[in-house]
Amino acid sequence: MMSVDWTQSIHHDGSPGYLQLHGSGLGARATIRLRLDRSAPVEAIFLRTCPDGEQAIVAMQPEGDDAVCRWWRVELPVQMARTGYRFLLHTAVGNRWYNAAGLVDHYPTDANDFTLLATFRAPTWLHDSVFYQIFPDRFADGDPTNNVRSGEYEYGTRPVVARPWGERPNRANGAGEFFGGDLQGIVQQLDYLEDLGVNAIYLNPIFLAPSNHKYDVADYEQVDPHLGGDTALAELRAALTTHGMRLLLDIVPNHCGATHPWFLAAQADPEAPTAEFFTFNHHPDQYASWLGVPTLPKLNYRSERLRDLMYAGPAAIMRRWLRPPFAIDGWRIDVANMLGRQGPHNLGHKIGRGIRRALKAEQPEAYLLGEHFFDGSPHLQGDELDATMNYQGFTFPVWRWLSAGTARSNPLDEERPITTEQLAAQWTAFRAAIPWQIVTQQFNLLGSHDTSRLATILGGSRDLVRVATALLLTYPGVPCIYYGDELGLQGEGDPGSRCCMPWDGATWDHELRGWFQQLIKLRRTAPALRWGGFQLLYAAGDSVAYQREAPEERLIIVVRRADDGLRDLPVRHGGLADGQQLHELLTGVQATVVGGHLPLQTLPAPGVQIWRSANPV
Repeated sequence: MMSVDWTQSIHHDGSPGYLQLHGSGLGARATIRLRLDRSAPVEAIFLRTCPDGEQAIVAMQPEGDDAVCRWWRVELPVQMARTGYRFLLHTAVGNRWYNAAGLVDHYPTDANDFTLLATFRAPTWLHDSVFYQIFPDRFADGDPTNNVRSGEYEYGTRPVVARPWGERPNRANGAGEFFGGDLQGIVQQLDYLEDLGVNAIYLNPIFLAPSNHKYDVADYEQVDPHLGGDTALAELRAALTTHGMRLLLDIVPNHCGATHPWFLAAQADPEAPTAEFFTFNHHPDQYASWLGVPTLPKLNYRSERLRDLMYAGPAAIMRRWLRPPFAIDGWRIDVANMLGRQGPHNLGHKIGRGIRRALKAEQPEAYLLGEHFFDGSPHLQGDELDATMNYQGFTFPVWRWLSAGTARSNPLDEERPITTEQLAAQWTAFRAAIPWQIVTQQFNLLGSHDTSRLATILGGSRDLVRVATALLLTYPGVPCIYYGDELGLQGEGDPGSRCCMPWDGATWDHELRGWFQQLIKLRRTAPALRWGGFQLLYAAGDSVAYQREAPEERLIIVVRRADDGLRDLPVRHGGLADGQQLHELLTGVQATVVGGHLPLQTLPAPGVQIWRSANPV
């Protein structure tokens, strides 16, 4: 029998093979299972919970062995809406604690406990979804008659500019530059999206606003006529339904535009009913705004009337668009990290909980996503957001592993790629900080309208783009593809990354698009990727490997950024016995586990392998 580091074989997560609920809500019972190697010097295992604030330790029972694993289980009555738990292992080398962050030899805080949310209701459609983000002005021009005309109005102090489709965006024109994309164009290209394999779209803001990005909203109650108006949104909704696709819209509740009637009335009269929606330091021209940008006055949520208008009231803005004929499937909350926070007044969690109550009362299956470039875990505990845009928990560590930073003025950027161990550590830290039920619906992405294009970040390397895409579509969470990344589009920052979608197929990278199609199909059909767990198997040198396992199948994903000499992957600690046969999905190669290792002789450098074993947990 091969020697194995038994501490690496300990595994539990919230997936069906390790946590099963019998019944629903409070009063249900949970079966909790833990797996470790048969050779582990473990004498007893206990489950530690904290009902009503008092620690409780319950013995787990051995469930049986297989060729390499020993299983333990315990039944737990679900008595609280939120139950934190961890495992205490009595071993021949002393006591050890195991929580979502890993194994420690000291009594840990509760912060990284595994968490069971008994009354949390996740949108059931998310686990089968692959999103596609569209910047509406730049995707497709379906109706040229509604295009912005050069000089039609002024944006700031300069006339707006209409540009021919396909030209590169001009930074000098800023947000006052338009190419004519609209909602009708999206409807006309749904066959393209269906062929790609995506089944949900996320749109940047579409409400009336003077800019091309429309984060400076002038009317939350009206789709911008230059994008087709309310009628076009209703038609898009109907078309998406026909194609079996979901729709996520972008809303900006943190601030509005300086042309919004609420703000204009408040500027004109400090006693106006909407004056309480804003914070004037010196009326009328000194006021709180988003990052000091005067065109984006910040909304003041100490106003209960504002809360009613935005989300809480029966006719609230965020409720209205969830209803037919628009019937959107959720909201992306712009700068959710700043919402309701203003100096000494920190109403962020209060507003977040209020938005969740209102939206889930209106549509229980609605997806509530928040933009957050930092640590969003305080908002991801089951009573606020369903997910954040997972920049720190996925995007940024993947970028920094595959390529050094490109903006040396940013102190967070690295002069060289991070190590594989650092990649794994950051992934683990951000998974451990939130319940598994939230991990599986985090919004994972490789780029957006706020970043440079993936291909640009990775120096134009198609091989590295393929590696990044494989990580995106096999990592726990809900993947999102930024429009055109599947074609190899490049562009640095704003406005370079907001280029027009090319509809001339002769310009496409068809091989790369085929790679996206292949992995999207796998993501939408493989049980291990749709609801399976996650175990890190290897993170060293230039290679990382992890296991996604469900009762129906096991997948092992191996990626590397360079040839580091890895030829055999240790897998015994993942529960794979010698003689286990696996099938590599990308090449059709077969391999057999020998001496606790999986042969990787055909692994490209850089490259990806995805191994399947129908080996239920």
